[in-house]
Amino acid sequence: MDVLRPTLIRIGGRVYRKNLIQEQAFQHEEEEEDFCAGPSDCADEPCDAFVVEETEKGFQCRVEVPSPFYKYIIGKKGETKKRLETETRTSISIPKPGVEGEIVITGQHRSGVISARTRIDVLLDSFRKKQPFTHFLSFALNQPAIQEKFLQFKEEVLEKCSQDHGVSSSLFQNPAKLHLTLGTLVLLNEQEIQKACDLLQRCKEDFVDQIAGGKPLAVEVAGVEYMNDDPAMMDILYAKVHMKDGSDRLQVIADQLVERFVASGLMLKEWDRVKLHATVMNTLFRKDPSGASEERSNTMPGKSSFKERESFNGRNILKLFENFYFGEVQLDSVRLSQRFSSDASGYYATSGQLTLS
Repeated sequence: MDVLRPTLIRIGGRVYRKNLIQEQAFQHEEEEEDFCAGPSDCADEPCDAFVVEETEKGFQCRVEVPSPFYKYIIGKKGETKKRLETETRTSISIPKPGVEGEIVITGQHRSGVISARTRIDVLLDSFRKKQPFTHFLSFALNQPAIQEKFLQFKEEVLEKCSQDHGVSSSLFQNPAKLHLTLGTLVLLNEQEIQKACDLLQRCKEDFVDQIAGGKPLAVEVAGVEYMNDDPAMMDILYAKVHMKDGSDRLQVIADQLVERFVASGLMLKEWDRVKLHATVMNTLFRKDPSGASEERSNTMPGKSSFKERESFNGRNILKLFENFYFGEVQLDSVRLSQRFSSDASGYYATSGQLTLS
């Protein structure tokens, strides 16, 4: 590691300098409650100041933590909490299970309170990355005309390519849920959902209105492409989208939205640019006919679901439908969509949205 240019990690809007440490292998990696936050486990140092209040008895720091994460701070039989308190010489107060609130760290020394806060932040970041996402930013593509063309596409593919290996009706997207995914989020309580909604509105004011010009974006959905390397072993087939006027405004809005959400700590950075695509066939649908798993092929970081897939031969589909025209759509809002849900139209339930007009 270059000590003059150490690796920086951004967690929840704060920046940490990552120290070089020796990683330890845990025997029970899946038992997250057994995680021990020892000195060598959390050697990151804060590069900016926490809000630490001085009290009559010393110092105090408050941390907003979703209630599902309390158990990770407590640990099995309270071991993680006790160890944190002992090694940082602090007292850590955690709300009752299921009760939303703040974790309060108190101690006689400011440095001890900051150390405990830093370790808690690193613990929470580690466990948040292991959670399946709960929400995602999306543009809906389920207008009636697009759905009609999609059903025509499905019918023709099954008519002409059903004999190809792995091709079946179970692979196709639910037409009511056709969409573009911009990025996924893990939002574990109402406060985090509200934070995401507030950020959407700030994005609207800061740059979206200016780029969109206060009007919906006219987009054409045309042509199909696949995700992996071998067209004979496809897992995902998607429809391509582009602005009707030939501009890159849709891409710019998508990239800037994701950049803002990543900077806020609400979203993890996955790619340099958003891959704008509308999934039309996905091998995950074989095991999940409800279409709830299409937003990401690997819902748990580090736990690949590709071994569960049965790929399909898409060579003929590409040859026959490479330029299939799904139609034109007016994109009028970015939605904070809730996974595993449906609204009255059949699309995902919306927790909040940013309107373009």
